[in-house]
Amino acid sequence: MSQKVEKPVLSGQRIKTRKRDEKERYDPCGFRDAIISGLDKCANDFEAISRYLDGAGNKLDYRRYGEGLFDILIAGGILVPGGTLSQEGDGPHQTDACIFNASDEINMEEMKNWEQVFIKLMRRYKYLEKLFQDEIKKILMFVKYFKETDRKKLAAMLALWISNGSVPFAAVLVLNNSHLIKDHLALDFLINIFKYWQTERGTNSLISAVRKANLEQHFSTFIPDTKQSQVYFRNAFQDNGLDEILKLYEDQHQQVAKKELQTLLGDALSENKPQREIIAELKEIALKDNIQEHETVCIIWTTVMDIPEWSKKEELVTDQAVRHIKQYTVLFSAFAQGARAELSLVLKVQEYCYSNMTFMRAFQKIIMLFYKTDVISEQTILKWYRQDYSVKGKMMFVDQMKQFVEWLQNAEEESDSDAESD
Repeated sequence: MSQKVEKPVLSGQRIKTRKRDEKERYDPCGFRDAIISGLDKCANDFEAISRYLDGAGNKLDYRRYGEGLFDILIAGGILVPGGTLSQEGDGPHQTDACIFNASDEINMEEMKNWEQVFIKLMRRYKYLEKLFQDEIKKILMFVKYFKETDRKKLAAMLALWISNGSVPFAAVLVLNNSHLIKDHLALDFLINIFKYWQTERGTNSLISAVRKANLEQHFSTFIPDTKQSQVYFRNAFQDNGLDEILKLYEDQHQQVAKKELQTLLGDALSENKPQREIIAELKEIALKDNIQEHETVCIIWTTVMDIPEWSKKEELVTDQAVRHIKQYTVLFSAFAQGARAELSLVLKVQEYCYSNMTFMRAFQKIIMLFYKTDVISEQTILKWYRQDYSVKGKMMFVDQMKQFVEWLQNAEEESDSDAESD
């Protein structure tokens, strides 16, 4: 049986690898050294920096080393955990042509020059935009380790980058980290962004951007949970001329507090808690969260009216409403102690009856009930009737109250006449 003879093979034969199958060695230090060398030749000439970066992208792999590129332009070298610059490789490890080497006294014109460097770079290499946004979030996690002057420079740049759309405002939420919040570092950094933005773009622009990003909903998470920190928070905003932004936070905080108050009240009513207990709890919460009496009484109305399954027949719903509300007049009375609270309640009833068609003819009976149970005074009713009614359903509700108001006015005149006779 013949055996298969192997063909001879030339010694030293090489298997040729196609170029596309060759993997280039990952060399961030080599990339860093090349970029730093180029930037150092530009000194502080921003036009020269932009020209260099534009041309270097054709030779150096920005797509692969984009994170390092942004580290170098911001901090002067490649950042490693702990916020320090990598000392790996022969170097040079750091360049002076970076944002952190800008003047310690913040000069917004200088910052705007750096803004243009980044705008031109990302306009030329669009794929860097997403890399930049991710890199900013990483850099923000290092703010604790940067010098205070460098934190301010970064905050000034964030104000410019966020306002021009290079970075989403939500990126600052990565600062919501316990080790940054504890020492007010996150809050101070956020305030610096607001301050520089307000200086450059104006208050209205800042308010609009904060609202659009719903950032005011997150302010409280930047404050350590202590009374001292709450005071620090308010003073820091006021000292930096950010009263309008502080008002946004307080309005948002109030909305949250009111919702919590309404939830607590709804739970208490469903559990049939004694009204005296409910009143005490509501007053404590309202005082703590600075919810005014006229706001509380309107919350009570909304919560109370959400309880029943209302009849869909107009002729039945009025009696049903009066019977239901009568159970809670003590609760209403506890928070309708002032003229403003009383008028707010009348207007709330008017708004409710207008919005719920079956209640259109119930308005007068409900107001009469509140009058008879001393929730609302005759002065409030007369004031509402003469000038403070809402335009919603004005003619119908004013007409409903006409006969009762005439009776009140006559009683008032008789009382005045009796007083004069005496």
